[in-house]
Amino acid sequence: MANLILALDAMSGDKGPHIIVPAALQALASNPQLRLLLVGIPEILNPLLADQRAELRDRLQIIPAEYAIANDMKPLQAIRQSKGSSMRIALELVKSGQAQACISAGNTAVLMGLAKLLLKTIHGIERPALTTILPNQKQGKTVVLDLGANVNCNSQMLVQFAVMGSVMAEEIAHISNPRVALLNIGEEESKGLDNIREAASILKATPSINYIGYVEGNELLTGKTDVFVCDGFAGNVTLKTMEGVIRVILSLVKSSTTENKISSWLMKLIKPWLQKRITKRFGHLDPDQYNGASLLGLQGIVIKSHGAANQKAFKAAIEQAIQAVEKQIPNRIATRLNTLLPKSD
Repeated sequence: MANLILALDAMSGDKGPHIIVPAALQALASNPQLRLLLVGIPEILNPLLADQRAELRDRLQIIPAEYAIANDMKPLQAIRQSKGSSMRIALELVKSGQAQACISAGNTAVLMGLAKLLLKTIHGIERPALTTILPNQKQGKTVVLDLGANVNCNSQMLVQFAVMGSVMAEEIAHISNPRVALLNIGEEESKGLDNIREAASILKATPSINYIGYVEGNELLTGKTDVFVCDGFAGNVTLKTMEGVIRVILSLVKSSTTENKISSWLMKLIKPWLQKRITKRFGHLDPDQYNGASLLGLQGIVIKSHGAANQKAFKAAIEQAIQAVEKQIPNRIATRLNTLLPKSD
């Protein structure tokens, strides 16, 4: 297999290089074909690599950047002043063909704007969508999009999301003839906003898309659908709410202190059993395991990591990028669009 070359925006995220560099080294250790371009301030990155094995260090190159784009910068201002930033340089490496994908934990709106400016969208795609693949209750996978890149979506955009989500479901989740559903406030055809009802009409008339109708937010993890399509506002709120609930469940057994001596003694006895049961039931839903949302619809591959990602989570984002490169997702989306939704010149 040929080398995989990925560009990491090493200065992004809440903890920046202190999370990203260890995650990068861990990814290199687990994949001998992988090469990484760490984009950031050399004076900060070099000390973090000083004691690393030569075999790993040889597959990692520091690409100098002047600064990191702050999360609180207004998107338009950040994009105009992005020259020399770690995020922009990482994207430029993809544009020039020096890297096959970019991973960043930086500002979502800025990443979206810069990626669209530098890499351009696939013909037939209005705007990229943030997409992730979640484990569901049936031990399968569900592709969810959009997760926050587009707050307002017209009907054509929702249809495009359905097409892109179907490709992800087939190529990454290995689902044949994936079921596609639109998020709505009810399953009745008369419910919902005009753009959702119009998208439903288009999808019904597209036989190559396995459209099954509307789903509600509580069905995100049930496995009722393989592709869960929504606008970025609803998708982001739904995902963040779900992640918060899962984190609460997984942390329940960590707070076992009590003033009652008998209750405390009993809790110590059952805690190992309870922790094992909770982990077995909900552990596969741990948000750290599925960190990394693809910006689908671009001519290049861009992965957005959570800003608060830990080392395990950022490594998961790197693995998402590797999968997208190996499956040539942008090319497959372009091919599918030409087949399902031909555009007139």
